[in-house]
Amino acid sequence: MQSNTELLNRVCEFIWCEADLLDHKGYDEWLSLWSESGLYIVPTDLNETDYLNALNLALDDAEMRSMRVARLKNGESVSANSVGYTVRMMSRVRVLEASEELVTVRCAMTLNELRHGKLVTYPGNVEYQLKPVDGGFLIERKVVKLLHAEGFLRTVSFIF
Repeated sequence: MQSNTELLNRVCEFIWCEADLLDHKGYDEWLSLWSESGLYIVPTDLNETDYLNALNLALDDAEMRSMRVARLKNGESVSANSVGYTVRMMSRVRVLEASEELVTVRCAMTLNELRHGKLVTYPGNVEYQLKPVDGGFLIERKVVKLLHAEGFLRTVSFIF
């Protein structure tokens, strides 16, 4: 196995930046990380791969991502009224495939949320398809596979 440490470093920097933006509610800048055709997906089944024909907790295109951000920023949803604080830990970043058109990455995520004095942890695997652009990346697809997606999830007032 040969490693491209320069690419891995750039990918890690991008993923950590995205996590930081979400933890600090930098939603408008987060939206700018996406390609126009990008999809944000949170499936209910860890083994599912046909996301367009399956039940998902989220399947957002550009318009739906913008609407989700608007609800979080404006308090238009019940869950946004009690938005807490989050801290994401992104680790075990691995480049699975890389070409000039697309970089496929998988990593581990632990998202901790504090709301109403209660700490809840959401562990999962995240798969990214990143489109290289001008020395950086745009997210073409982000799939968040929560370990307990098939079980009970309380009201979620953040973006995974």
